[in-house]
Amino acid sequence: MPDSMSEYLQQDMECEGLLECFHGLKQLDREIFGHITAAGGSMTVEEIAEEVDRDHSTAYRSVQRLLNAGFIQKEQVNYDHGGYYHVYHPTDPDQMAEDMQRMLNDWYAKMGQLIQEFREKYDQPQTASAEQ
Repeated sequence: MPDSMSEYLQQDMECEGLLECFHGLKQLDREIFGHITAAGGSMTVEEIAEEVDRDHSTAYRSVQRLLNAGFIQKEQVNYDHGGYYHVYHPTDPDQMAEDMQRMLNDWYAKMGQLIQEFREKYDQPQTASAEQ
């Protein structure tokens, strides 16, 4: 990952990079999100682990990161004779895009505030020395 904003803006980016940029998700998370989306339905952690050739616990941790970030949804499926299992499916892309846009707007407002604070903090000494 780049060290500065200018380095970040100079690199080639893809829309999937938003997963990393906005939520700090890893390459495996992006890969799993792609598989869940491509499945066109729901997948279990076992199916996901098999798709990405990783053990169950690694796939589960990645699924939890995607779930916490709001990129996938969890649904409980009940067996007819008792018991249940969970399946995961992608969140509506419009909802995810709106959430990222809201986060970007909040970040932009915060950066604008910090830039203004920078201006005020470092503009005063120049003004004071110019008056003397």
